Amino acid sequence: MEKTNGYKRAPSRFRNVIEEGGRFPPEIGMCFCSSDAFAWLKPGPALPQDRYHLYVSYACPWASRTLIMRKLKGLDFIGVTIVSPRIGPDGWPFATLDDYPGAEPDPLYNSRLVKDLYLRADPEYVGKYTVPLLWDKKQHTIVNNESADIVRMFNYAFNSYLPAHKAALDYYPPELRGEIDSLEAWMYDDINSAHAPPASRTEALTLIRGSVTDGVYKVGFATTFSQYRDALLPLFDALDRIEKMLSGKVYLVGNRLTEADIRLYVTMVSRTAFYLVRVSALTRGPFGMSDRWLRRLYWKHDAFQSTTDFQHIKTGYYSLKTMRTASPFVPIGPVPHIEPL
Repeated sequence: MEKTNGYKRAPSRFRNVIEEGGRFPPEIGMCFCSSDAFAWLKPGPALPQDRYHLYVSYACPWASRTLIMRKLKGLDFIGVTIVSPRIGPDGWPFATLDDYPGAEPDPLYNSRLVKDLYLRADPEYVGKYTVPLLWDKKQHTIVNNESADIVRMFNYAFNSYLPAHKAALDYYPPELRGEIDSLEAWMYDDINSAHAPPASRTEALTLIRGSVTDGVYKVGFATTFSQYRDALLPLFDALDRIEKMLSGKVYLVGNRLTEADIRLYVTMVSRTAFYLVRVSALTRGPFGMSDRWLRRLYWKHDAFQSTTDFQHIKTGYYSLKTMRTASPFVPIGPVPHIEPL
């Protein structure tokens, strides 16, 4: 990640797409399901082949988005490997190198680090070794390492091969895309990373990406008080605006669960587990509307609860050496992690 006057997230390099007729198609295999003695002669229902594999960390909010979308769409044929949350100088380790509870070894190449996969895909690669990482097992290379792209691909790329009720689920519907895109851009810079307030609900996703997601990171990576102040104030403004947007609503956009909720959730749940203490983004609260929204997602949608690991989130952030504050241990709490409804 490049640092200029604080935190700046580096752009992703691998931006390929899974699409019919392309280099990375949603390849189809055959399933032989009959108990008949001659079943091997009889093609069964067509199913997506186990071609793609997803590498993620529960500690990375960008990676967690892809896990939620995978679960919502029922893409169980895309394998998942969880890395250790304790990122080091060479990036994310597999359990082979750091056997942290819940971390897994690389099932494909027995790699020690996610870095090894990047160099396998491109021996000349120079850059960050980030997750999520979507891997093609057939061509032994990276499809994509940008969470926004992967979330969108998981939403539509395999629809032709899913049960009708799963294919019908669209978390980026055409009629709401303008609102979602605007909201995400705003949130990324001021909350996820910590600008200009949205003029309307149509600008809501700009708020998520710019003001919320990176806003917290800008606070945490600040090395001077002026950087800290310049990031913290827009972050609080963004959280206030989210409160107003959620007033009287269950979801952020269009009264239905969308990509916008997925993107904001991973930041807000990390804030619950870590941000308030670690990055000194102390709550000015109360943020009652966003808290209720978060609790509904967590307790009513298994795709959110089952992909949230608070111990990995806390361990990941408290082990970061590049953040402004340091801690020799991972604190207990909060208890409970998410208040019941």
